[in-house]
Amino acid sequence: MAITVLIPTALQKFTNNQASLDCTGNSVGELIESMESSCPGIKSRLCDENGKPRRFLNFYVNSEDIRFLEGTDTPLKDGDEVSIVPAVAGG
Repeated sequence: MAITVLIPTALQKFTNNQASLDCTGNSVGELIESMESSCPGIKSRLCDENGKPRRFLNFYVNSEDIRFLEGTDTPLKDGDEVSIVPAVAGG
């Protein structure tokens, strides 16, 4: 099962400067573990000490925010696209 993960520029140093990765996982949580296996150190940038996505990062599965789905338990299927988007604050 291949899931495409779109990586923000700030995290590309953990992915050998790749803007996207093909990973596997049945859920967003499993996908993050898969990313950590191939890109050591990225999980600590994505998740807090409890394994939850950091507040300033938004995860989208096929343009749907996982906060309004099932969080890291959101199921994934072959061909899905997961976007990691840093939060933007304005003023």
